Amino acid sequence: MSVDPYETARQAQRRAVTRRRRRLRRAAGAGQARPAIEAPGGSPTQRQGRAAEARAARHLEACGIRILAANLNCRAGEIDLVAREDALLLFIEVRERRNPAFGGAAASVNRAKQTRIVRAARHFLPRLTRRHFGGAAPACRFDVVTFGADGPCWIRDAFRP
Repeated sequence: MSVDPYETARQAQRRAVTRRRRRLRRAAGAGQARPAIEAPGGSPTQRQGRAAEARAARHLEACGIRILAANLNCRAGEIDLVAREDALLLFIEVRERRNPAFGGAAASVNRAKQTRIVRAARHFLPRLTRRHFGGAAPACRFDVVTFGADGPCWIRDAFRP
């Protein structure tokens, strides 16, 4: 009895996809991702972004904000920092532009980027609520931390869904 080589290949591909999905789910954990601050390598732009996120986290912590997670990724988008300020859950986008010729860092958080951030926040909200707020849905706010020539600028309530 001959075995169809195409069927064997399809089965192997299905198993590989299943293993990859399982591994990604385990890596995502319960609403936590590895902090980008510890991730080595990457392109120069990625390293610059990680450095800006680390500076933003330090700046926010100095202002009394508790950082809960960094670099949460899902299909909907990415959230740079998730933090808590009293009873508020903060979703924070970090931007840095060294050349203000194109409108500065805050101008780069356009409507499309805001939509992706809101979608990602909706994805992670149930897990973050269970883990950090005991299941009670907190009020949420979307902030932007920018870095330009004049240093860090924290824009509270930068946009609303």
